[in-house]
Amino acid sequence: MIPILTTTSQAMCPHGGQVILATTSDALCQIQGGYALLETDIHTVVGCPFTIGVVYHPCVTVRWAAGATQTKVNSIPVLLQTSVGTCYAADQAPQGLAIVTQVQPIAKGQ
Repeated sequence: MIPILTTTSQAMCPHGGQVILATTSDALCQIQGGYALLETDIHTVVGCPFTIGVVYHPCVTVRWAAGATQTKVNSIPVLLQTSVGTCYAADQAPQGLAIVTQVQPIAKGQ
């Protein structure tokens, strides 16, 4: 069993930008003051300093894959600490994987 990501979890892009973990899909499953995040959620990144040469090319969104196989809300897999979040620039160029830095320890899924 692996901890479920919620709106109170914390994540960052590989360059140190903060991922704003919010959900528009789930108002049903609340865990320790935060809502469970779902595989369909797309999250905003703020403060990414990434540049290519001298061109500012920050991460702006994170899209997720590899949600839970058995734990779902409204038939949508919840995100787990081990889910894979790919960070994207505004031009949709993949920029690396999100790093989950904090999760709630109580509710777990698989």
